[in-house]
Amino acid sequence: MSSKTKIVVLKMKEIIYTAIFIGLAILLVTLFLIMFRPGRGSSDSVQTSAYVPGVYTSSLTIGNQNVNVEVAVDAEQINSISFVSLDESITTMYPLMQPVMDDLKEQILSTQSLENLSYSMETRYTSQAILGAIQNALDKAVND
Repeated sequence: MSSKTKIVVLKMKEIIYTAIFIGLAILLVTLFLIMFRPGRGSSDSVQTSAYVPGVYTSSLTIGNQNVNVEVAVDAEQINSISFVSLDESITTMYPLMQPVMDDLKEQILSTQSLENLSYSMETRYTSQAILGAIQNALDKAVND
């Protein structure tokens, strides 16, 4: 029995590379179609619930004092967010309160949502407390 070893050399390197690139191109086009399809965009994060127009307040306890957060809404959007009569002693003891509120207010009014807001790690507890008070006020405004 004689066995001859045959070595087959495929010179199809270019064809294999082309097939891989075509596969990646199809994957990329599919990904773009999924990501940028019509009807999807920045409006996904906007709250769609209707509000009962008015001004709603929520209380935030700082130390042993209460701070009221006021949220004004109309039927479709949040119009303003502010502290009501923020005491000077609170701003002295907690100097980040007003700057954090201003930053959050700007983000909320532009996106009309409390989701995906950004704040620094240094102000995370202050930001979370203020966001909780804003959420409580908005819960009062939601039209059931």
